[in-house]
Amino acid sequence: MSEMNYMEAIRDGLRVAMKADERVYIFGEDLGPYGGVFGVTKGLFEEFGGPPRVRNTPLSEGAIIGEAIGAALAGLRPVPEIQFSDFITCAMTPLIDVMGTYRYRFGTNIPVTIRMPSGGGMSIGPFHSKSLEAWFVHSPGFKVVMPSTPRDAKGLLLAAIEDPDPVLYLEHKRLYNRVHGEVEDGYFTVPLGEGLVKREGKDLTVVTYGDMVYTVLEAATQLEGEGYDIEVIDLRTIWPYDEALVNASIAKTNRVIVVHEAAKIGGFGGEIVARINEQCFASLAAPPLRVAAKHTPPPSHPVLERIFLPQVEDVVAAARKLLTEY
Repeated sequence: MSEMNYMEAIRDGLRVAMKADERVYIFGEDLGPYGGVFGVTKGLFEEFGGPPRVRNTPLSEGAIIGEAIGAALAGLRPVPEIQFSDFITCAMTPLIDVMGTYRYRFGTNIPVTIRMPSGGGMSIGPFHSKSLEAWFVHSPGFKVVMPSTPRDAKGLLLAAIEDPDPVLYLEHKRLYNRVHGEVEDGYFTVPLGEGLVKREGKDLTVVTYGDMVYTVLEAATQLEGEGYDIEVIDLRTIWPYDEALVNASIAKTNRVIVVHEAAKIGGFGGEIVARINEQCFASLAAPPLRVAAKHTPPPSHPVLERIFLPQVEDVVAAARKLLTEY
């Protein structure tokens, strides 16, 4: 075991994957000697001798995704980086119409793992702070991952690279240097599609993922001081969604809140709540609630961004509502 932060765990996952399988290569904007805009790939250019294993690309997300499709069809395991997840919109045609549908149309797998720094909380405005995961769940053909811990970041990345189909790997940029933890050395995987109970409880279930895991855990600690026992589930993989884990928790607690950083309207939380209503209605003692971002572009000003994003007090207020009014 080694102590790593979130960024170091991702870098180590890339290193281990590239050593284990020479078909794996990484590429993207400023990803080479510079090590990426956040420094995630720092040192890998020198370690693997630069191109073709590690190389820069033009500023063209469409070209990056197009290359990934071709490389995967040629038998490689490409791991492209989109510098900010916001700019994947520049590549929606090759991503959604070509990559996402390829296996359905031709019966051929496309083993691509697309790394995308995602999310807000850094006051860098609407072009660099969005949470777009619901778009890709809505688009058939993709698995969608968002780890919250260094161990999950490495293990899920290695599982994604192993997977025969496209995986969108959303790494929350605010976690890069913020969270630390013990991570197994060498090669290991965390299964895609399996959530994790981060905190056991009996009074209320809160379902979340990514950076919001820490907001929810802080809220749960505060509510514990008020006498409430909160269960916290980290989905880890957004799609496929661990329905069995969530449903089992609701059968125990009878109340649920879904928390995510993406906008509430059209967010993945709406899909989770719909499934809960369809499958767990008899277990519910109160209506499921959602806590999510406002329906505006992410603000640049830190005060406005704090209002925009879900905060601990928002989760606490929603929990008190469910626990006292029903």
